Amino acid sequence: MSLQLNKSEKSDHLYMEVYHYYRDLIMEHKLLPGSKMPSLRKCAQELKLSRTTIENAYLQLAADGYIISKAQSGYYVTDIARSRQTSLSASKACKPDYFRYDFASSGVDRESFRFDLWRRYIKSALRQDERLLSYGEPQGEADFRQALAEYIRQRRNVLCSADDIVVGAGVQSLLHILCPLVQDKKTVSFPTPSFVQGSTVFQDYGFEVRYRNKDCGVIYVSPAHMTKWGEIMPVSRRLELIHYAAEHHSLIIEDDFENEFVYLQKPTPSLFSLAGGQGVVYIGSFSRLLLPSIRISFMVLPGSLKEAYLKKADRYNQTASKAEQIALCQFIRDGHLAAQTRKLKRLYSVKLKQLLAAVRTVFGADSRIRIGAAGTSLALTLTVPFTGKELQEKAKEQGLRIQLLREEPGEVTVILSCSSMPEKDFLPACSLLKDICSVS
Repeated sequence: MSLQLNKSEKSDHLYMEVYHYYRDLIMEHKLLPGSKMPSLRKCAQELKLSRTTIENAYLQLAADGYIISKAQSGYYVTDIARSRQTSLSASKACKPDYFRYDFASSGVDRESFRFDLWRRYIKSALRQDERLLSYGEPQGEADFRQALAEYIRQRRNVLCSADDIVVGAGVQSLLHILCPLVQDKKTVSFPTPSFVQGSTVFQDYGFEVRYRNKDCGVIYVSPAHMTKWGEIMPVSRRLELIHYAAEHHSLIIEDDFENEFVYLQKPTPSLFSLAGGQGVVYIGSFSRLLLPSIRISFMVLPGSLKEAYLKKADRYNQTASKAEQIALCQFIRDGHLAAQTRKLKRLYSVKLKQLLAAVRTVFGADSRIRIGAAGTSLALTLTVPFTGKELQEKAKEQGLRIQLLREEPGEVTVILSCSSMPEKDFLPACSLLKDICSVS
């Protein structure tokens, strides 16, 4: 057996190494469907590991469908590899837009999330039978809101109580709760037209939507994501915005999107903390820290809005999964969310530097690149003999997905994201983009 193990690792890491080794053999068809797995005793002897470690690996393989246990016989390989290949082929056949390289993805890196760890917390939550027999609390589970209050106090100096927090399945669902509370404001300003999901909700409630206009009743900002290439709102500008909003009785909605991914400078205080919690609604989400499919967001309401909300709170149903709230609550309390933040900060800072190096290698050291102090993207301005739409279509034909930022005669600026693309694809993807740009 050619598996190389680091015996200094903890046992839970060892069993996952064994798990990944056999999973890869199965998915690469080196262990065929129906073939018998080595016995626990034999495998433990060959790898010089405890039987418990091997058993844990086999149980995980069985739980994920790679092998199946037969009574008094042992473990056998299932046909999962063949099934997944068939499913993938069918998926690609039904999905015309298949991309070899995707610079426009807002997904996360496959290696950024420990599915095995999250699975344990979900399983633990699902064992709370009595608690799961009832609907979730409209405002969000009380213990989860308490954990959130402690977490954002430590991480963002947002001082609030659990009663100030409202949980929902994504930012859009929270805005559906917030808009009726501030309908008298009538106008809302967004920094760019790109946040369609947010502006649409406000329009549905009769708000006039404007862009980059402070003379509005509601000012929606993402201070850590001012531009798609990661520019951050400086403290001086934050203070100026707070003073302006106070003077004009405007409400600030602070969407703290991507505040965790600040690499090139110290984290900047939140608007909520700078304003002392007055006149600012703070919104946070876990789609970037965890997975986009874990739809849990929250907002912190200032005093006057909290009172208005509590008068009608019972009329709203909770949209976020109760089981996921229970799981995430303990996940935070055990320190895993803080550890995940540190891990992602290291991962994406390295990936962004590697993407920057790849762009400069392919397009030259003097290429026009804009990169901010945060985020997972950079902006690249290209000289091309065609329009941005034509560039996008040509790239699509070659299996490359890109996102347009803006265009001027003879040049197009695109956003290149490193978030979900493997590092090994940076150079070939950039080379392909250059070849497409040079074709007239």
